[in-house]
Amino acid sequence: MLKSLGVKPAVFPMPVLMIATYGKDGKVDVMNMAWGGICAEDMVALNIDETHKTAENIKARGAFTLSVADVPHLAEADYFGIATANKTADKFERSGLTAAASAHVDAPVIEEFPLTMECEVVECQSTVYGFRVLGRIANVLADEKVLDEKGKVDPSKLNAFVFDQFQSGYFAVGERVGQAWKSGAKFMKK
Repeated sequence: MLKSLGVKPAVFPMPVLMIATYGKDGKVDVMNMAWGGICAEDMVALNIDETHKTAENIKARGAFTLSVADVPHLAEADYFGIATANKTADKFERSGLTAAASAHVDAPVIEEFPLTMECEVVECQSTVYGFRVLGRIANVLADEKVLDEKGKVDPSKLNAFVFDQFQSGYFAVGERVGQAWKSGAKFMKK
């Protein structure tokens, strides 16, 4: 029997994505974000609060990187969601992670994260529903250890985790349970 829970953001899984930007002073800032993702083949959408330092940096620099965090860096990723660069000037330094300049956009690449999209801002939208950033993917970087023999990202090697909005938890991802466009093909034959 289904039970009504009211209005809630009830999607599972939610991605755990790290938005990295440079501030006006060139300092690296990283923010943990679950409300966003791919919105077209070469586009991402971020839904963040406009009061975040990240929003200010995105507007000023016109670029960001978007990384998939992995389980070995879960504590750092969670910290990037707890701390705010508006109050913690050395937020990134405290994490112990390292950053390098992107070769494609004016934003940092966090070297420890296994998968990163380098993005240029296409549009910022401030509406009554919030602040939304549309970004075009200029390039994707992947650590060689997460690639298969054909050079494609192997999700079982990515060691990614997702956010549980119901109980505020994180869950590891990696077990393959089906094949897209094949697992349900038997219903096409009816």
